[in-house]
Amino acid sequence: MHLHEFQAKELLERYGLRIPKGRIACEKEDARRVAQRLKFPRFAIKAQVRTIGRMAKGGVRFAASPDGVAATSASMLGQQLGKPASPMQCETVRWVLIEEAIPVSLQLYAAVVLDYAKGGLLLLTSRSGGTGIESRAANQPGLIFRTPLEITSDGPQGAFEEAAHELVLPPAAEVKAAEIFRSLARLAVDLDALQVEINPLVLTPSQDLVALDAKLQIDDHALFRHPGLAAFREAVTREEEDPQELAADRHQINYAALGGNIGIVVNGAGLALTTLDMLRDFGGDPANFMDIRTTATSLDIAYGAELVLSNPNTATMLINVHGGGMQRCDTIAEGIAVAVRRTGRKLPIVARFAGNNADFASVRLKSAGVEFIEAEDMTDAVRRAVKLTARPR
Repeated sequence: MHLHEFQAKELLERYGLRIPKGRIACEKEDARRVAQRLKFPRFAIKAQVRTIGRMAKGGVRFAASPDGVAATSASMLGQQLGKPASPMQCETVRWVLIEEAIPVSLQLYAAVVLDYAKGGLLLLTSRSGGTGIESRAANQPGLIFRTPLEITSDGPQGAFEEAAHELVLPPAAEVKAAEIFRSLARLAVDLDALQVEINPLVLTPSQDLVALDAKLQIDDHALFRHPGLAAFREAVTREEEDPQELAADRHQINYAALGGNIGIVVNGAGLALTTLDMLRDFGGDPANFMDIRTTATSLDIAYGAELVLSNPNTATMLINVHGGGMQRCDTIAEGIAVAVRRTGRKLPIVARFAGNNADFASVRLKSAGVEFIEAEDMTDAVRRAVKLTARPR
């Protein structure tokens, strides 16, 4: 779950970080009233979308009066800006965040992220924050300082003071920076965050440190431990998410469209990722990611398989299933059979079943009249799917 900036900042403030004073508004006159109440000499008006490079797209502007805030807000609200990692999609600006424009002496960067390769948290810091840090870091390997963190019974531990010292700040600001880094790590652990980022974290002329912008991504699978955040998602962000992905989520399936032409039906996130990697290695182009949860019923699975079959880009369906104690192969086969019957879509299907009730799953598909190629193993299944997709029909 990617939070909006104003949501992320609210959580940062709870952990003791300083943020600019401000309020959100959803229409022109509301923005004017907010500015009149705040009475700042200069305002920052920020479109609340989760896009990269928001300022370059006109999503951050400034004004010096309530009338200017109202006019700027009106020009932003209802407009569309591109979503991160989805250049063909746009997110409508439903709110603007109206804040005090903070004077800046130095822009820093600070983030705590999940290191997927090592399965731990990593503190990232830089003295050169602001726009384009990702591209700049690619050309300057030493631009970002990396500090591994350890999660202990006493909370996250790491060389926070050393990371702060690397920023070459005035002594008082260095102490504050170390405190901020420790708070970011604690927030990441407490909220099961995959990413907590402040960019920029600015040093003001008064030697204070302020989180000028913030990004926060929470692990969806951990939301059951945070009912308050789950409710936040329902109330604020849910209608903006991909409707197919949200509907799949309600059917106990993790689904994401990828744009290729080989639709996959897989149970288990690890098996799904392995399937995607193998497809790429053999020259295939996956149309989607799918992870059928152990709690999914056959009708839930039917819904997910319908998403795959209904995708006009899908030229071949690859079923890669390993039945376990909680999710049998035949349950998944039953759902696939229902989806094929509902959609009426005819396309090549390659199936590999292993584990609990694997043989019964094949029998069930055949008895339902579903034509498919039975693969011997994962490698055979992937090879066949790629070959069938590449063959002109």
